[in-house]
Amino acid sequence: MPGPSSAAFIFELLCRGGVRRLHEMQVHGRSRFGPVWRARFGPVLTVHVAEPALVAQGGEGDAWRGSRRLLARALLRPGAAEAFALPVAAAVTELVARLRRLRRRHPRGLVRDIGTEFNRFGLEAISWVLFSSRLGCLGDPGDSGDSGDTEAVLQSVGAVLALTLVTMALPRPLLRLVPAPWDAFCHAWDQLFAFGMSHDRDSPLPCPTLMARGPGGTDGDLPRDTWTGAWPRVAARGPLAEGDACVTDLLARERVPVASIYGNVTELLLAGVDTVASTLAWSLYELARNPGAQAALHRQLLAATATNGGDSDSDSATTERATAAATAAALGRLPLLRAVVKETLRLYPVIPANARVVPECDIRVGDYLVPRQTLITLCHYATSRDSRYFPRARRLPPGALAAPRGHCVGRRLAELQLHMALAQILLRFEVRPEPGGGPRAPHDPNPAGPRGPISLRFLER
Repeated sequence: MPGPSSAAFIFELLCRGGVRRLHEMQVHGRSRFGPVWRARFGPVLTVHVAEPALVAQGGEGDAWRGSRRLLARALLRPGAAEAFALPVAAAVTELVARLRRLRRRHPRGLVRDIGTEFNRFGLEAISWVLFSSRLGCLGDPGDSGDSGDTEAVLQSVGAVLALTLVTMALPRPLLRLVPAPWDAFCHAWDQLFAFGMSHDRDSPLPCPTLMARGPGGTDGDLPRDTWTGAWPRVAARGPLAEGDACVTDLLARERVPVASIYGNVTELLLAGVDTVASTLAWSLYELARNPGAQAALHRQLLAATATNGGDSDSDSATTERATAAATAAALGRLPLLRAVVKETLRLYPVIPANARVVPECDIRVGDYLVPRQTLITLCHYATSRDSRYFPRARRLPPGALAAPRGHCVGRRLAELQLHMALAQILLRFEVRPEPGGGPRAPHDPNPAGPRGPISLRFLER
């Protein structure tokens, strides 16, 4: 199997900044070695795969699928995400109000570092969806939304994403010798679990730290009444009111094991902050650079919501009605909005690469037999920018539709937040590039955020 020498690969990673250019190294590797190549970092052997048909083989194990089945049934069925439309709409309204306040502080309507603002939105929206808990992240600076709790969670999300690659790639003996990365990684996860526990209303479920350690610091089971006592308390709440759905409650009512609830909900919390923020920032960045696409999407938003009636003689009134009507039901009539999100995810995939280890047996990848216990890296970034499959691979043309992107259990929740936020932002504002800002390029670690903050002008319509 072709690939760089170990010395060349390590030099590229450590001496030439490859750790923050892994997406570019994918493209270079695909061009130089073909769709499958290997690389070695110390004792870690990685097989890189950058071909759509081969990436599709990168499935999950039975245990993983089993832990996701109930969650997928609750979140992936058609119309499931609409149960969370009202709290998401409230968070979007607060986001628009915050953008308006921020743009008024700059003479040219510039909002600096929109990624940070969208991180706040992501945390506010996903906390309500997961726990029915409002945080106030989008208030004025100095309000409760700027508490240390909020900032600690955002920092923990960033730390988990930044340290995942490091803790995965470094050999265990080296991590024992230099434990700081692993300790920081574990501390960040502990912070996320603690946040989820503290914001789960009425705290019906036991502490995940106890689940991890068990009695006496072992990995034993919790006492049976600790596991079973949560279910009656959840059921006693009765039916949930419309707009008051909560993922934690939904899973508890399905009698999902407590450990699985906390594991899955904490993963959704992690994914629901930076990933939504990254996609929102890149979508608006691309639309600001493509005014034709932005204008076409704005016309479609107005046309799709015009049937709600009202005084059509007032532009302001029309905008108000259109904004209020851009809910989950109306978004079903906005194919261009969905296309823009899909194209943004193609150009700037939230996860530039996934990694899998197949423990059971050797597997065949293309023309190669890959031994078990080998780390397989699925190169989404290189694949989604391959001009053989996307002739205009580096552009976001109006109406273009990217290839399907799989079945992440949080996909519909993320789409709900992205569609509703983009719809209201574009109905309220015309978005333009920062004067003299120059182009932005993605960088690692995951997710593929910009190399330098994105700042945009938000002009009132």
